Amino acid sequence: MSAPEPPAAVPADIPTDVAAFVESVARPARRRDARTLLELMARVTGEPPVLHGTIVGFGRYRYEYASGRSGEGPAAAFAPRAAHSVVYLMDGVDAHAEDLARLGPHRTGVGCLYLTNLEKVDLAVLGTIVADSYATLTSGTYGLRARDGGA
Repeated sequence: MSAPEPPAAVPADIPTDVAAFVESVARPARRRDARTLLELMARVTGEPPVLHGTIVGFGRYRYEYASGRSGEGPAAAFAPRAAHSVVYLMDGVDAHAEDLARLGPHRTGVGCLYLTNLEKVDLAVLGTIVADSYATLTSGTYGLRARDGGA
């Protein structure tokens, strides 16, 4: 489960606001992991990063629940937080149970994957998880909440 070296800095083709946000992350390990997630998510989604407050998103998906509530959100996203990096899996973590078992050290919430050190996880597996989630969310209007997904 060795990780390739993360990029030394944010690539030049990243939008200025995203690059500035990533470089402003206070903890060096979290900043390193944000750079890695930035590259990984851009590569597997084929989408440029967009800053949504303190969340870096890639692509868009549309959701509509049985209740009639609908909207849009980033189809893949992460946030560098003080204690860990959060990868958002809006199709629910249960949809990725087999891959998560092979990922390496992590914790999960209903739609969140918490990673404290990307150097200790299998980045190929993480790429598969993000790519699969992105494909599910962008295949049409998504109708489940994260807590209901992953059947």
